[in-house]
Amino acid sequence: MNTTTATSHKPSGPSGTARFVATQSLLTLDARHPYVAKSLIDAQDMHRNVMSGFPGWVDDGSPDARSQMGILSTWTIDLRSAQLNLVVQSNVPANWNAIPRAAMTKAPETLTVDRTFRTGDRVDFRTVVNPVRTIPAPPGSPPKTRGTRVPHTHPKHVKEWFSRRLQPTGEPAIASDGVTRIGGDTDTERLALRMLPQVSSPAPHKGLRIARAEIKGTLTITDPKALVAALTQGIGHARAYSCGLILVR
Repeated sequence: MNTTTATSHKPSGPSGTARFVATQSLLTLDARHPYVAKSLIDAQDMHRNVMSGFPGWVDDGSPDARSQMGILSTWTIDLRSAQLNLVVQSNVPANWNAIPRAAMTKAPETLTVDRTFRTGDRVDFRTVVNPVRTIPAPPGSPPKTRGTRVPHTHPKHVKEWFSRRLQPTGEPAIASDGVTRIGGDTDTERLALRMLPQVSSPAPHKGLRIARAEIKGTLTITDPKALVAALTQGIGHARAYSCGLILVR
């Protein structure tokens, strides 16, 4: 699937349009190379590899470095050919010299996209999401105790999770329950949905477990500015671990 992604929101033009500028890298990697193989069994290692493409843009140790640079990513693996395809989106240029040349099956490809979306446009999309729900803390818990995130593991529930983020015509970008919508609508019965293997990380990140699902379909744009925001910021949780990036064409 040929894809474009958004990394900066630049509203312009008449009402009902929004523009974005995207910087996108496509890395084609040898899954048998130790550098790559480690990232397939350690989600934190995959995160480090993605972040290695952006040295010097923010202070070392900055807790929100990924969000400052607008970095999102997604990957697919072809086990027959042992090829890992990694797409990385950012709002600053990437430099992939830190990845061993032997780990690449070909040179990285970069693409800059400048595209305007309009209300009523139809776009094909693909996204890998971390679909979770939050169970409130038990009664009597200390103030500000966080609830527990529980993953959806059934396609029906994942589809419901995604449906809450759709934006029918005339609906606001933020739903009444606080969910941020994505600026487009679709017939959920026509979505293609696939549960993906969970990714995790060993010590010192023991306990990190990320449920994933792939969703494909066609969106009719109802709110271009909200769509660009969703493309720029991603959707859902685990965006540091290759979830939440929406690719469109």
